[in-house]
Amino acid sequence: MKKALFIDRDGTILEEPKTDFQVDSLEKFAFIPKSISNMARIFKELDYEFVMVTNQDGLGTASYPEDTFWPYQNKMLEVLESEGITFDDILIDRSFEHEGLETRKPGIGMMKKYLTGEYDLANSFVIGDRLTDVKLAQNLGAKAIFIGETQAEGAALSTTDWDAIYTFLKGQRTSRTASIRRSTSETDIQVDLNLDGSGKMSIKTGLGFFDHMLEQVAKHAKIDLAIQVKGDLHIDEHHTIEDTGLALGEAFLEALGDKRGISRYGFFILPMDETLAQVAIDFSGRPWAVWEAEYEREKVGDMPTEMFFHFFKSFSDTAKANINVKVEGQNEHHKIEATFKAFARAIRMAVERDLNDDAIPSTKGIL
Repeated sequence: MKKALFIDRDGTILEEPKTDFQVDSLEKFAFIPKSISNMARIFKELDYEFVMVTNQDGLGTASYPEDTFWPYQNKMLEVLESEGITFDDILIDRSFEHEGLETRKPGIGMMKKYLTGEYDLANSFVIGDRLTDVKLAQNLGAKAIFIGETQAEGAALSTTDWDAIYTFLKGQRTSRTASIRRSTSETDIQVDLNLDGSGKMSIKTGLGFFDHMLEQVAKHAKIDLAIQVKGDLHIDEHHTIEDTGLALGEAFLEALGDKRGISRYGFFILPMDETLAQVAIDFSGRPWAVWEAEYEREKVGDMPTEMFFHFFKSFSDTAKANINVKVEGQNEHHKIEATFKAFARAIRMAVERDLNDDAIPSTKGIL
């Protein structure tokens, strides 16, 4: 499916005059700093159609004659084209705000062709300097990039710097998400994962302490993670914990894709009171688990301590990752929680992408 950038004009590409908000003279004609260079990079490197969407109040009326608009509109397009930037569509609404027309942003009356299912609007963006641009994105089912000094509620990015817009969009070039359903006669598990999330979580395994540990993974790895489990807990906890590890590892394998640009390796040493946990991970394409941890208690909460290694081993098997865990301390709760937190931090390091290097991190050329 196609993706698009719906780009505002005044205040986004061109400086917007603070007097009458009309670019209608040479003195008012100026580009936003770094807009041209970054738009050129986005146009060349990323897979978006460019669509200009702009409100031009009263264009064609006595308050804004056509002959004071088109010379500067055409000059702008000429400059952009000289840098390799062209627009697939240019949508201009001429109405006044008080008319309340559907064609005026944030209305989507001019944009019906983008609602036919041909475009991946969920991964498209509206870029603009007004809250109406953020609202337009919401009305389209797209995401918003807000150009302004404040944080705009509902925007995926708020910035005043076109460098930041380029970097952000380059980071969106592939969606690192996965949705895994694992259903057996023993468990029914749904895992939804976004490696580029912010730590959002919704986890219900039927085991309170296990939920708490998986929440640590979402929080400290800064991933969005939803896990819903229906397991045969009337028998025991084994299948629920094992199969959750398998499903989560499978989700990571799918979300990482070909692993281009990732760090691949992650390692973290984490203290928690008297406890010290060390976790290292390599998304190498080869499963292996090393475990140096001993517990004196049979259970912590409602989770058998023998199942902690089994969870990490199951994750390693389906994520096709090496995991090395070592933990020492006296308090069993601390030892386990420190291990999960260190695991999360190691993941965070390993899945981080280098936006300037899209290579597969292996001399073999494949992971």
